Amino acid sequence: MQRRLADSRVKFRHLQCFLAVAQFGSVQKAAESLSITQPAVSKTVAELEAVLGVRLFERGRRGAVPTREGLLFMPHASACVSALRLGVDLLARNGNTTTATLDIGVLPTVAPSLVPAALRVFAAHWPHVIVRLATAANAELLERLKSGAIAFAVGRLADPERMVGLSFEQLYSEPLLAVVRAGHPLVEHADLHAALDRFTIVLPPYGTLIRQAADNLLKAWGVPPLSSFVEMLSVSVARLLALQNDAVWFAPAGAVEHDLQQGALVRLPMPHAGTEEPVGLIQRTDAEPSPVARALIDAVRTVARERAASLSKPVGKPAANPVTKPVTQRAAKPARKTAPRRTSTGAAAAAETGRSRGRR
Repeated sequence: MQRRLADSRVKFRHLQCFLAVAQFGSVQKAAESLSITQPAVSKTVAELEAVLGVRLFERGRRGAVPTREGLLFMPHASACVSALRLGVDLLARNGNTTTATLDIGVLPTVAPSLVPAALRVFAAHWPHVIVRLATAANAELLERLKSGAIAFAVGRLADPERMVGLSFEQLYSEPLLAVVRAGHPLVEHADLHAALDRFTIVLPPYGTLIRQAADNLLKAWGVPPLSSFVEMLSVSVARLLALQNDAVWFAPAGAVEHDLQQGALVRLPMPHAGTEEPVGLIQRTDAEPSPVARALIDAVRTVARERAASLSKPVGKPAANPVTKPVTQRAAKPARKTAPRRTSTGAAAAAETGRSRGRR
């Protein structure tokens, strides 16, 4: 009787507020995301706790942290909300009177090379869909995915503890490059090691996976510790710093691919072999994607296969250096023609990377 009573009293607004607080770790931020007042969120969460007879959050200086019961309830609440969205999507597909909405997350350094082509393929089959794209650091994308805020993410494989409840399907791997504008003083400089520190260096934020690759690249080139640099994930701002401020930008190949092809940016002859990081499709293991999400996932896979093939070719011609010899680079392995591989978490995830991962 008590279980049936609780089932009948749990409302959609309860689940919405609960998941928002879990995602943001703050009642205030949850209220802002839902466009309601903070007292309304607190009252709704308190109602849900009373219905379930358990405490879902510990509130303190760190904000609202899910309790053990809250963590147990979270995937089921998210699955319920996802199921409702699935029903809405199906009606939207059938009736043509409503437009379906799809929320996804993509790393900002991956989005330029993947999203435009994927959306073009997707729109050919689902023309009446609102796609809301969130770009953020990998750790934030994983949290949004776990809370049900996004249907899937395109990111990088994180530590096993961060991947609990998630699956990772590798799409391709891409190297990290050091690029500058065409005609940059470093392009014709005799000693890159000594001159590098004279220019603004743009690096990924500390703790990210691609920052580890950037640090390894600098060590491999024998560059002494940098005295100053700029950290960011924004592709658009980093690009302008490279083009307008003579900055040296350390970026994944996909983020600079178009500018390399057009000749606006050139690659410095720094060794990128060994800096490859896998890019993959990340989904929840406890929820099935809606038909709309599945269609976009298929489009991402299609574009990723083409990208994997293109990355098997040399990535941008390095700028010639009149004194230092160009670094001999290891040939990229050709893309495998097998179906995309989907791995689970835990030990298998750790084995997939073959090395220690960053915190984000």
